[in-house]
Amino acid sequence: MELLRFFTAGNVDDGKSTLIGRLLYDSDSISTDIIETLTRQSKTTGANSQIDLALLTDGLRAEREQGITIDVAYKYFTTDKRKFIIADTPGHIQYTRNMFTGASNANLAIILIDARNGITDQTKRHSVLCAILGIPHVLICINKMDLVNYSETKYKEIETNYLIFAKQLGLKNISFIPASALAGDNVVKKSENMNWYKGPALLEFLETVNIAKEKESDAPRFQVQFVIRPQTLDLPDYRGVAGRVISGFYKKGQRVIILPSKIESVISRIEVNQKEVNIAERNQPVVLHLKDNIDVSRGDTIVPIESLPKTEKEITATICWMDNSSFIPGQKIVLQQNSFRTKAIVKEVISKVDIHSFLEIKSDGSMKLNDICKVLIKTAEAISFDSYSENRGSGAFILLNENTNNTIAAGTIN
Repeated sequence: MELLRFFTAGNVDDGKSTLIGRLLYDSDSISTDIIETLTRQSKTTGANSQIDLALLTDGLRAEREQGITIDVAYKYFTTDKRKFIIADTPGHIQYTRNMFTGASNANLAIILIDARNGITDQTKRHSVLCAILGIPHVLICINKMDLVNYSETKYKEIETNYLIFAKQLGLKNISFIPASALAGDNVVKKSENMNWYKGPALLEFLETVNIAKEKESDAPRFQVQFVIRPQTLDLPDYRGVAGRVISGFYKKGQRVIILPSKIESVISRIEVNQKEVNIAERNQPVVLHLKDNIDVSRGDTIVPIESLPKTEKEITATICWMDNSSFIPGQKIVLQQNSFRTKAIVKEVISKVDIHSFLEIKSDGSMKLNDICKVLIKTAEAISFDSYSENRGSGAFILLNENTNNTIAAGTIN
């Protein structure tokens, strides 16, 4: 069954958590015991309705007390047509880093706009982040339509203004849905209050939005996570390389090259769940067996010889600085791309991205919390990669503090 990853974004109090709660509640994706727990908790929060649906995703105590989302909350549910992973991301400006993380693997962004307020700076900020991260589909959910008397005029006004703003960002596949998360209008069922809207309700949209095209365009990429050599009496010569197929697919008999060593070989066997198969597909955990007995280590990249990524010691990337401490020029860091790790240094802060206008502005060499910057990174070992726009799986990375191992930045390779 096909999997859709999506995230929600928007201003504080635009109703992101309530929308997800309503989606799960009305689609019967919440168990009875959780509903009972939410009912009890809703009474303590003074919710007007029987159940405060936002509590389903606002898991931290601080979030429940303040009625805001701070961390990224992940929820999982399934319908007859698709599986879903939802990331409910924060709306506050100081939690931009959390949104950057929650959005990095998404197929779809749902940006909520309060029908009363229209497009705000946070709407623009989140749209710019969608453009930076190359989100394939963007759905603008114009929420709280019940508070503007379900006005078609108000909906059309916001739709027109957003399309004018989004034109300069190059966003792909923009869709619009008018809704009321609190009342349930156009979430799981079509709203009788907005007969003028002829499109699908949110759940139908999520079940039918086309994400197959993005998957098919990815080149085959596989990184070694572990080399398996049991050397037991039963398996004296067993040697397999375990990992996840990042993108594309691999097949038995395929000629491949190991990077960065550039040694060629042939896939002699593929195992999935301890069974031999002829093809390994995207996102599958697999064990590959190579025909030749060659040295392969954790972090090495195995690709078809006709579909090579770039392998270099310098990359230009866009990063979101996530550390509470500002960047110190020359500080030693570790770059991690999937299972590949190497020491690195930010050689140059080329520019900063104005989160409101999407324009690059001259850098003073500094980076502080939530800054989006274009940088030049030099690595100790060559890294094999594709640009993020071509392959999100091999074009994304994180930067770690070498001493504490804390994540200090997340990035996409340009």
